[in-house]
Amino acid sequence: MMKSLRAIVPLLALVHGCGGPSSDSFEQRAGELARELLVVDTHIDLPYRLHRNWQDVSKATEEGDFDYPRARAGGLDAPFMSIYIPPKVDAEGGAVALADELIDSVERIIDDAPEKFALATCADDLMAIKASGRIALPLGMENGGPIDGDFANLRHFHDRGIRYITLAHAKSNHISDSSYDSFKRWQGLSPFGKSLIAEMNRLGTMIDVSHLSDQAFWQVMELSQAPVIATHSSLRHFTPGFERNMSDEMVAALGEAGGVIHINFGSGFLTQAARAYSDTQRKAVLGYAFTNHLAEDDPQLRDFMAQYREAHPYPYATLDDALDHFDWAVALAGVDAVGIGSDYDGVGDSLPTGLKDASTYPNLIHGLLGRGYSEQDIAKILAGNLMRVWRAVEALADSHGNPAHCSAAQSE
Repeated sequence: MMKSLRAIVPLLALVHGCGGPSSDSFEQRAGELARELLVVDTHIDLPYRLHRNWQDVSKATEEGDFDYPRARAGGLDAPFMSIYIPPKVDAEGGAVALADELIDSVERIIDDAPEKFALATCADDLMAIKASGRIALPLGMENGGPIDGDFANLRHFHDRGIRYITLAHAKSNHISDSSYDSFKRWQGLSPFGKSLIAEMNRLGTMIDVSHLSDQAFWQVMELSQAPVIATHSSLRHFTPGFERNMSDEMVAALGEAGGVIHINFGSGFLTQAARAYSDTQRKAVLGYAFTNHLAEDDPQLRDFMAQYREAHPYPYATLDDALDHFDWAVALAGVDAVGIGSDYDGVGDSLPTGLKDASTYPNLIHGLLGRGYSEQDIAKILAGNLMRVWRAVEALADSHGNPAHCSAAQSE
């Protein structure tokens, strides 16, 4: 039986070779590491945020969790832009159009500020763009709905820069069952979904298992010839019964196969108290909407949610809660299997104290130093592990005659 977290954390400090309690001496070094090392976050929902309310993120914005000044302050070099397709849009047949529109919006960000941002389409791009003094914007698709059962669409979106696909979102789709959906239509992956795994391997698109049902996860692990990633998931150990997070067995298997879990910063992913609050609030909102015949985007619902929060204060997680997830994942799968997937701009007002926006990655680094992680291991968590997987996926695709296409590295 696995040791308790309290027993394992002191052992981690010895293993990482940098033991001792957290101290202010780490603060300066944390800032230096954030600037020196490559920092990748595999899931930021900026495109959909801008779809709802366009803003110039090359400047400071009052809304949201990401903009250029905050990313620069945090040392963030490569935020994966999430091309998020709501299940409702997919069900109504608008997935392909919305995906193209959101990719267009990322290209607009780059075109409007080419001295600050650049599109990244291969692993080598990230270092080349960092060296140029800009922020790389690689693309990931959250919800495989736009594939629409056609490998030609997979190729189309790969040509547009999509480098990972989260196979499903909050509802089961034509590819896979969802962890959030009680109706498990396929008992894992659909027949098309199973064939899609091989095609993504062949083409060089990383497979993201966040949001998938447990059955679908295990089927992906069996079928994929390349390592896979969970771009924005945390540990079910801390949120029992929350299928959206990963079980201990899943994390261990992911690591054994060379994959990486990227820890989600949303409080509801980190603590049972926040998870329970979210479930209770959701029931209250659904009840209010049903009673008053309100659509999900009705302004009255936003007002109700604000009043609910005022009457029932939210139990925010802390930086230490997030660090507990990093520690537990390392204990399960090793330091080579853990990364960052904040879900900034995707989890609303639920972010932990100390990790409120894209300026706070030094706080995470400070915490990791304080818990005994070596600088070499921190470099792996910040980017090295994701880069290893991405290059492995590219190498497999190259063996199938699909070499990586780089937007920046090969043009320097």
